[in-house]
Amino acid sequence: MSDGPVRLTAWARGRVQGVGFRWWVRARALELGLVGWASNLADGRVEVVAEGPRGACEQLLELLRGGSTPGSVTGVAELWSEAKHTVAGFEER
Repeated sequence: MSDGPVRLTAWARGRVQGVGFRWWVRARALELGLVGWASNLADGRVEVVAEGPRGACEQLLELLRGGSTPGSVTGVAELWSEAKHTVAGFEER
């Protein structure tokens, strides 16, 4: 498996808004050297877009599903694509 740059888009559902979840995602992503953002959606989910090495994105996905997040994640959907290189840093939106 290649460890080149990829884009992970993940949607976390459960009690993930208003509990520090986006801040937690940002901290974990920065620790892994990823760029992107975490954004609240109107339907109560949080969208996470992260770019960087595939291995680091996979680690972030494992953390999202791992049960140690703020709030309560009941599920995470994922979509993989090519990195777009349009972001720098990691933002909460």
